[in-house]
Amino acid sequence: MLRWTITFIVLALIAGVLGFSGIAAGAASIAKILFFIFIILFVISLFTGKKVVK
Repeated sequence: MLRWTITFIVLALIAGVLGFSGIAAGAASIAKILFFIFIILFVISLFTGKKVVK
């Protein structure tokens, strides 16, 4: 999950540098959503003690 977040952040940065603002905004929003899902799953796994994400 975190790997996908990093991928979309890098894609957003590259698209932003090249001037593709629409693609950059889309990739950044996807990265933000994936990051928050990752954080929620991480906190749940801390509290339950079970491994939620492989």
